[in-house]
This record gives sequence, C-alpha cells and structure tokens, in this order.
Amino acid sequence: MRYYVGYLLIRLSSINSQNYLLVFLFSCLRLIMLQRIRNIKVILVAVAIIIAIASLLTSHLLTRDLQIEETKSVEVWAEAMRSLNNADENTDLNLVLKVINGNNTIPVIVMDQNGMVQTHRNINKTFQLDEDSLAYLQNLAENMKRDGNVIKIYLNMPDDNEQQLQNEEISNFVDSAKEQATSVTVINPQQQQQGDFLEICYDESVMLKRLAVYPYIQLAVVIIFVVIAIFALFSMMKSEQNKVWVGLSKETAHQLGTPISSLMAWSTVLKEAYPDDELLPEMEKDVKRLERIAERFSKIGSVPEPKPEDVCEIMNRVVDYMDRRTSNKVKITCHVPDEPVIVNLVASLFEWVGENLCKNAVDAMAGTGKIDIFVKEKQYQVDIEFVDTGKGIPKNNFKTVFKPGFTTKERGWGLGLSLAKRIIEEYHNGKIFVKSSEIGVGTTFKIELPK
Repeated sequence: MRYYVGYLLIRLSSINSQNYLLVFLFSCLRLIMLQRIRNIKVILVAVAIIIAIASLLTSHLLTRDLQIEETKSVEVWAEAMRSLNNADENTDLNLVLKVINGNNTIPVIVMDQNGMVQTHRNINKTFQLDEDSLAYLQNLAENMKRDGNVIKIYLNMPDDNEQQLQNEEISNFVDSAKEQATSVTVINPQQQQQGDFLEICYDESVMLKRLAVYPYIQLAVVIIFVVIAIFALFSMMKSEQNKVWVGLSKETAHQLGTPISSLMAWSTVLKEAYPDDELLPEMEKDVKRLERIAERFSKIGSVPEPKPEDVCEIMNRVVDYMDRRTSNKVKITCHVPDEPVIVNLVASLFEWVGENLCKNAVDAMAGTGKIDIFVKEKQYQVDIEFVDTGKGIPKNNFKTVFKPGFTTKERGWGLGLSLAKRIIEEYHNGKIFVKSSEIGVGTTFKIELPK
C-alpha cells in the first residue's frame, strides 16, 4: 500500500514540476516574441511621426514663401495703379494694364483719401456698386487694414530721377539763401501733394488660405493616424497576450492528460487490492479533481456553451472544496437565497473562478481569517461578492490586479485573476472587479452576471 501511495505522490510531483517547467519555457518564448514585435511597432510609429513633422515644416515654409511672393505682387500692382493715375503721353499703358489685369487671384480694394471705394478686384461676391455693396466693401477693406494688409500710394509724385533733381535744386537754393542771410521757407512738393493718395487694401488669395489651413488638416490626420496606430498596437499586444494564456492553458491540459489517466488506473488497482481502505475515496476525489482542472484548462480559448446552472449550488461546492483544503483557522461561509438562482453558466469554469478568488483570499489572510460569499439575485442580474479579512489591496492596483503577470506572491505567476476576468467577461458576458478594499482590513471582489 505504501508503495502505491508513494508512486502516486511521485506522479503528482512529476506533473507539477513538468507543468511549471513547460509554463516557464513557453512564457519566456512568447514574451521574447512580444518584445520584438513591440519594438518594431514602436519604431514604425516613430518614423511615421518624424515624416509627418517634416511634412508639416515643409508646408509651413512653402506657405510663408508664397505669402512673401503675393505681397511683392501686390506692391507691383499698386505701383501699376499709381502709374495709371499719373499716366501721360509717354506712359506705356499696355504694360500697366497688363500688370493690373494679370491679378486674378489676390483680392484687392482701392480706396481714396476720403475712404471711398474706387474699385475692387477678385472679391468673391457679385454685386452692383450701390450703398449696401459699398458698405460691404468698406467694411471688408477695414478688416484688411486691421490685418496690416494695406499699401498707400501717393499720386502726382515725380519719379526717382525727377525727385533727385528737385532735391538738388532745393539744396542749392537753400545754400545760396544762407550766404545772403535771407530767411526762406521751403515747401517739399511731396508734402504739398501728400493729400492725394490711394490705399490698396489686399487679402490673401484663396490658394494661400487653403495652404495655410492645410498644415492643420495634415496635423489632425497625423494625430488620428497615431491614435489608430497606438490603438492597433495595444489591440495586437492584447491579442498576443490572450494567445499566450490560451496556449499555456491548452498545453497544461495536454500535459496533465496522460498522468491523470495513469493515476485513475492506479486508483482502480488500489481499490481492488484494498477495498476497505479509508484513504482511497479521498484519493479518488483528488484524481477526479485533477481531471476537472484539466478539462477547465482545455476549454480556455474555445467557446463552451453556457447552460442553466444554479449559482447557489456551485458556490456551495466551492466552499465544500476549500473547507477540506484550508486551515481550521480560516472560516468560509456561503450566504445564498433559499430558492435556486439560475443563470446560464459554464459550470466548470465558473467554479474555478470562485475557487481562485477563495485561494487568493486565503493567501492574503496568511492562514487566519474569514471569507464570506454572498449571492444576491436582482431583476436583471445576479451579484456574487467575495469578502475576506486579508491584508487589502492599494487603490491604485484595483485594475492592475487583473493584468497578466501581476502578482504579490513570491512563487506566483500572475495568471489567476487574469484568467478569471477572461472567463467572466468573455464566456459569461459579466463583470468582475474590486468593489472595495482597505489595507489591513480586507477586500471585496464582486462578480455581476446577466440573467
């Protein structure tokens, strides 16, 4: 009998050690692959951002250069207007009119010294020069002035050569008057004629306005692209992580299959050899327990069909299982309604979630404390709460505890709560979260299941 029991213990130990080694190697391999993929994606996103910034800078420089060119074009157009107003028999009107009529893009409004509109060009509005139209043009011209887009040209002024000769004559006359001690007052022709002028008010062309807006549109597109890329990155990472856990679960179930079959056979042999032994029924229960665990792991990643189950009965099974495997210093109590609470469940997976929460609670209480399980039926959902008197969870870790790899145990893998969350949310369309927790007082986990 001792030989058989020893053999069973060795087989169980072998299952455990093989399983840990397999989990470790498989996890390391997948994490290395995830890290490489993550680095490649980050590099691609960084290159996309650099290209977008370079494109924005190029667009900005192009817009600025076009703005300078348009300003120079308006100055030439204003000079043509002055030449047209000062035209005589020696003026080449063909060239002047060609410059004036060549402006087909830049909006301009010409106003006299009294603020009256004389003419306009490239204003995107068709109207007659009545009072309403003049008021509209004057208001538009004032807006152009406020933006600093105005050029003032003086009429009947001499050209540069004539102005230079006049300045020399005035200078000679002043010098002669000083030698004769004669008091003179000199009136500059430019000052004398300063009252006659035109104001050329102009605005940016439609093309320049579009180019000015284009960098912002481009920036918005880049931001949207980056957000989508980051979202896709996280989605792919989450998908890869899910594949890791599914692969681990199925491989674990596969590795457990053969030893469990062997243990079941040896259990049958022992029952025939020692039919009155009191330990054999308990050993048989544990072997069946291992079989159910392997079945649970094999179902992760597949789509098991939920069936109507009594939540109260499942929770009672969880309490019964945990009571036989925990210290007498830990008291586990199940508070359930008198009537059955029927919900569509995958019983084996949901029972594992309850056991996992209870095991975590036992670990958090260091072998001494109390666990209360409450089942409450509402109109549209069923709530299950697991209340313990453990060490508690910091508030900033309420969501982190469900992430794969997060653990506070020295030998923990950080997979339990992650798999529990997956089972509740994906297979049962429910929710699992930390309802409340206080350091040194205890924690309450809550599961919400739709009816």
